[in-house]
Amino acid sequence: MKLYTKTGDGGTTGLYGADRVSKTHPRVEAYGTVDELNSAIGLARAHNTRSHKPDATLDADLEYLQNALFDLGADLATRPGTVYEKKISRIDAEDAAFLEAMIDRYQEAAPPFTGFVHPGGTPAAATLHIARTVARRAEREVIRLLEVEEANREVQIYLNRLSDLLFVMARAANQAAGIEEHAWLVKGRR
Repeated sequence: MKLYTKTGDGGTTGLYGADRVSKTHPRVEAYGTVDELNSAIGLARAHNTRSHKPDATLDADLEYLQNALFDLGADLATRPGTVYEKKISRIDAEDAAFLEAMIDRYQEAAPPFTGFVHPGGTPAAATLHIARTVARRAEREVIRLLEVEEANREVQIYLNRLSDLLFVMARAANQAAGIEEHAWLVKGRR
């Protein structure tokens, strides 16, 4: 089987269920941004596993998130009410609750939160900050989709929690590496 089909050469792509839509359709923008997010998490994993002190728990958690994002992408690529809906796993409130438990766990390993911090630190932490911003953009794309057609509203909630999780993961990774965070200094204090 060839990787290229040429069916998208005219500017359309197929949703799961064979509907063809523009590659600029809000649904495609949403799941495309989720794919970008998954890649950013993959880069964070690569930085973590190649660091002088890899964190096996962080790697396992990031792998879990990558698998969940494939589910989330399939959720977005499948319009509600199609026969194909039975072949995918929809994101639900339990998925967001699981992320909340992860946030609580990582928050215990991070320094106390006192305000905005500069994204950075170790390569893994800096990449987790990038992933966090991509998660926020993915959430906005899902909201844009929800404004024009039906989609699973739990996806937006999940992405909101995920961006919080990625933030606290980055902070915990820096803490574990002994990297001090730099707080935002407002103009009058710089």
